[in-house]
Amino acid sequence: MNQLDLYVADAVLGIDTLWGGDVMNPSGTGRFIADSWFSDEPLPTAYTHPAAALLRQSGGVGAKEIDRAAFDKYLRDVNLPAAIAGLRKEAASCPALRRAYLEGLAVSLDVMWDLAIEVLGKGDPVPYTRAVEASTAKPPEPSHPEAKRERVAELLGRAGHPTSQSGGILAAVDAWRSERVTPMASVQALGQAVIAHFDALSAKNLVPHLPPELAAVPRANINFMPIKDAWFSGSMNYIGRARTATGAPEYEASYEINASLQISYPEFEQLVSHEVVPGHVTTFAYLQDLYVRGKAGFEATVLTMNTRAATLFEGIANNAILIAHGVTEVAELPDEDLQIGVLLALLQDDAKNQSSYLTWGEGREQREVAATLRRDFLVTEERANKLSGAWGRHPLLGRMYLPAYRAGTDKVAALRSKHPAAKVLPALYGCNGLVDIETIDQVLNG
Repeated sequence: MNQLDLYVADAVLGIDTLWGGDVMNPSGTGRFIADSWFSDEPLPTAYTHPAAALLRQSGGVGAKEIDRAAFDKYLRDVNLPAAIAGLRKEAASCPALRRAYLEGLAVSLDVMWDLAIEVLGKGDPVPYTRAVEASTAKPPEPSHPEAKRERVAELLGRAGHPTSQSGGILAAVDAWRSERVTPMASVQALGQAVIAHFDALSAKNLVPHLPPELAAVPRANINFMPIKDAWFSGSMNYIGRARTATGAPEYEASYEINASLQISYPEFEQLVSHEVVPGHVTTFAYLQDLYVRGKAGFEATVLTMNTRAATLFEGIANNAILIAHGVTEVAELPDEDLQIGVLLALLQDDAKNQSSYLTWGEGREQREVAATLRRDFLVTEERANKLSGAWGRHPLLGRMYLPAYRAGTDKVAALRSKHPAAKVLPALYGCNGLVDIETIDQVLNG
């Protein structure tokens, strides 16, 4: 690694460590901010420092009881502000696109550092607007679910669940879901079937628009694993460290799904396209291949939540089902049941943004936020409670990550409507250089 790579490694894994994350843990129950480490480079001091293991074990600043002695020891020896400043300094000499990406990464890391110091009681509260802008490159704003909700009501009526009956649209959605519930006990077999379906669609509607070298990259080398009592609905864990006999990557990942998740089959289809193919797993696999072939820098191997790149990746993932089918609008999907499922999934991501906005922008209580998410965004009670609680009130995720889904979705949808697939898809998947939710415009408009 050169000096820039070392700064990136220390800054990202150092911030991850402060928040209790362990990028080398194959499970989402142990990971947090850093989404990947697949470069085969040695782990930096920010990860290997003796106090780092104590912080990971205790849960970092997110723990109920913070191990302040471990923090003091760690921060004495690992200078994270200097690593972030060094990243900025080295980035200044990079080509324009890479420089802008790295500068955006530094902005996000600065805020994650300041949020950690805030939680430790050693710094001022981070303004909500600053946190949202750091991850999405735009100020916070409320969600507007009305159009999606009205379309869902229309489609539900055609599916035999009119919203005029007792209980209104919520009862109609619940009845529709109950008739199409995904059996979690069979999620592995079901997941593989749906993955195969979307991989075939991607081969038809995505791959022809990309450089031919990517055609041989596995787009969906993943296992589905149900886990009990998770605080998240699911966790895609991109590993990428397995190698063939010739030393080539195997592009492997896992997906841990909450065994108590209430999800219909059409919503499950959207989930698979989002998390696997042509969503997150495909995106990460392509970036790993680009790195191996020298087409992407080291920063592509240590991808990070709460950043402008993560916002773009969520946007790709939420548009993935449309990419797979080769369409740009939900109404163009071939089946109205699938349209309902996709709209409900998009409403859930609108709910994530609204949870953040109400909790941190307006200071609303959790009970009120949960009721709003259930009523206006049609999420299940389980999702309403999680999004308004463990997610929404988290000092980092609630302020930086929950707004990313809606912001990324809207941006990618707009780009796909404006530009032809042969231009926009290679740019989104990093073929013209690693990009984020802001720098993608440099590639498409340059």
